[in-house]
Amino acid sequence: MAEEKYNRRNTAVKRILQEVKEMQSNPSDDFMSLPLEENIFEWQFAILGPRDSEFEGGIYHGRIQLPADYPFKPPSFMLLTPNGRFETQTKICLSISNHHPEHWQPSWSVRTALVALIAFMPTNPGGALGSLDYPKGERRQLAIKSRETAPIYGNTERQKLINEIHQYMLSKVPAVPELPPPASINEETNSSISEEAQQTNASNNEAPPAEAVVPNPQVEGMAAEDMHELRVDAAAGRLRLSFRAEVAVSRETIPERDSVRAQKPMTDRFFNWAAIGLVVAIVVLLVKKFLKSNGIAPYLDEL
Repeated sequence: MAEEKYNRRNTAVKRILQEVKEMQSNPSDDFMSLPLEENIFEWQFAILGPRDSEFEGGIYHGRIQLPADYPFKPPSFMLLTPNGRFETQTKICLSISNHHPEHWQPSWSVRTALVALIAFMPTNPGGALGSLDYPKGERRQLAIKSRETAPIYGNTERQKLINEIHQYMLSKVPAVPELPPPASINEETNSSISEEAQQTNASNNEAPPAEAVVPNPQVEGMAAEDMHELRVDAAAGRLRLSFRAEVAVSRETIPERDSVRAQKPMTDRFFNWAAIGLVVAIVVLLVKKFLKSNGIAPYLDEL
């Protein structure tokens, strides 16, 4: 590494060289990161997908750009490997990145940031800048594909470092867990459904027997859909009692309505005859008055 071109008294340079030494002396099985030979402020890294997630078994490369006043300001991150969680070659928005400098702590390091990045992989993106929300199946396919070759990025120096890191991570990456085949999923679903059906039948068998329902002509005239629903409810125990109560109420109220309907025509006929009699009496009085005033029938006074 061309360290002689940097001022070792500079706080950022001193801190970066210290982290490089620590990264080489204490490597991790979950990630690897090293700066470029010609620019120690630019790092290439690769992380393994977090275990027990759809990213498990994947190798995800990326780039870190450290600021000139590091570690007092946070670095920026971008992913180079398609992963379904973060956009590639786009600075991602995380609490450890330069998008949120208010959260950054000078005590944090590149190692700390990479550990946090791994933890962020399976979290909900929430619409953050540079985030993606691919289905788990697509993320799993991208995890498998990420093991094949390292991404192509930058000049020859960058690519050489990316390839070296990829070979190292291949020696650490576990096998990609296989997703359960659709047949097994269907079997589990069917078994769960059958268990629920058995529990339902058992609960129905324990229910006390219900009394026989007396046929009702009003109910027989209902629509087919309603009859089907009533039969299902009648087999549910307590709901059957409420159904029978409704039938009883309807049967009691039918005679009252019939009596009201029977009385109504009689009342109407009475008022009709009374009106006709009143009209006839008025006509007779008018005729009598007319004849008397014209002297046509003076004998009408005796009537």
